Amino acid sequence: MSEPNQQISPAKLAWKRFKRNRAAIISAWFLIALLVAVVAWPMILKFGGTPFAQMHNPNEISDAQFNSPNAQHWFGTDLHGRDLFSRVLYGAQISLLVGIVGALVSFVIGVLWGAVAGYAGGRTDAILMRIVDVLYSLPTIIFVIVLFATVGEAMKQAHFVQNSPALEKSLRVILLFVGLGAVSWLTMARIVRGQVLSLRTRAFVEASRAMGAKPHWIIAKHIIPNIFGVAITYLALTMPAIILYESFLSFLGLGVQTPMASWGTLISDGVSQINPIRIYWWLIVFPGGILVATLLALNFLGDGLRDAWDIKNRS
Repeated sequence: MSEPNQQISPAKLAWKRFKRNRAAIISAWFLIALLVAVVAWPMILKFGGTPFAQMHNPNEISDAQFNSPNAQHWFGTDLHGRDLFSRVLYGAQISLLVGIVGALVSFVIGVLWGAVAGYAGGRTDAILMRIVDVLYSLPTIIFVIVLFATVGEAMKQAHFVQNSPALEKSLRVILLFVGLGAVSWLTMARIVRGQVLSLRTRAFVEASRAMGAKPHWIIAKHIIPNIFGVAITYLALTMPAIILYESFLSFLGLGVQTPMASWGTLISDGVSQINPIRIYWWLIVFPGGILVATLLALNFLGDGLRDAWDIKNRS
């Protein structure tokens, strides 16, 4: 006889429900395969021999301009004869890294903000959530564009940045991490606050409070562990939004700068080559297709996690 659900941990129940979601499982395998390819490809280039490495070097300029996909260049080549397959995988490093780090920044801010607001209640809760409401009323993408334009210009004027173009490009990537994460935590804070409001009156929280536990200890030991599943779910749903923001900013020329590449810059390069005589379709289809597939996979994964952790699903 199988063990009753009441004796199974919430994590095991969530995993059991998640495995039944075929779209989420396929999405998870796709994302794992993409991450493996992104990590393994630089090592393949390093140990694949000099001719192979030169042919597929993402920054190697050659005479093979605008070659359509073939046996040597699987995704074709761009204006400068660079291998598009390698550039898509190297661009994935930036796009995925921005998505992961930005989502983690959003996760930390949103969880702490929502947990403090929900547990404190009263005036503290009202003030913190009114700040969230005000920020919600601002057009996020316009705010991010203004932030990048002003801070980016300030960085260019800084003396230590003027003498180091590489440092400027690195600082712009860090600004992507922080800036996109700092404007994506609002929904996370609201979700966490709602969960905390329902948890703060539970018996185990009341018992800890009666024993003299400090609020920060209760939040760290009891509140956050019990909302972790929900928070992770919305973390997965935040990543595609941040990746899309980064791609849009890079498409506009405000994000990643050459010679670095992201999916947004690759799509921008492809669009710039459209002309009435000929359309080099592979410059748009492959980076755009990988971007769309990744966003869909992350959304399906987030939906699967949300359904798996839904307390209404008992089976």
